Amino acid sequence: MVKPLNMKEKAPRRLKRQDLPKVTPALARYLIGKTLVHDWKGTRLAGRIVETEAYLVGDAAAHSFRGETPRNRSLFLERGHAYVYFIYGNHFMLNMSGGPHGTGEGVLLRAAEPLEGIDKMRMLRGTEPLRDLARGPGRLAEAFAIDRSLDGVDFCGGADLWLGSAVRSVGAIATSVRIGITKDAHRPLRFYERGNQFVSGTKAMRR
Repeated sequence: MVKPLNMKEKAPRRLKRQDLPKVTPALARYLIGKTLVHDWKGTRLAGRIVETEAYLVGDAAAHSFRGETPRNRSLFLERGHAYVYFIYGNHFMLNMSGGPHGTGEGVLLRAAEPLEGIDKMRMLRGTEPLRDLARGPGRLAEAFAIDRSLDGVDFCGGADLWLGSAVRSVGAIATSVRIGITKDAHRPLRFYERGNQFVSGTKAMRR
């Protein structure tokens, strides 16, 4: 059973853009163990990022593959901005732009370990099990009250949605192919904290 973080003992500090690696796969790996925070309606929703996927220039699975559009414009912002999109007609996905302005690379936040605001997360998700609150990108977005109004928000710019430092040491980080795609599925661009129960997919995908 994971105990909620006592934020008075060790609160995350807001990360600055210069803290973020400039190369997108390195950024995806760097985000493992960092704290995702959304100060929402008087409640802090916080969790440790435990799984990410990188999407690169020339990547057939990336939303930027066919160029910039009104829908994916935030993906082309300088690294550290939110790119939020709606998929399958029922949930949002939260990404972070990577690389310099105009690049079109990004990192999908796939799973988080809840730390604070857990009761509100349960309300938002309509489910009780802690393990399932933010295990998978659609669940993560729902648990953190993410919608299109947050598209383009600067994670490093003082907004209510922000990226914080790690609140405890990070375990071993593993790499694998990405999940749930068919194009360029062979690329080893998924990163996760090995053995963490909050990582999405089967047990084999957490080893």
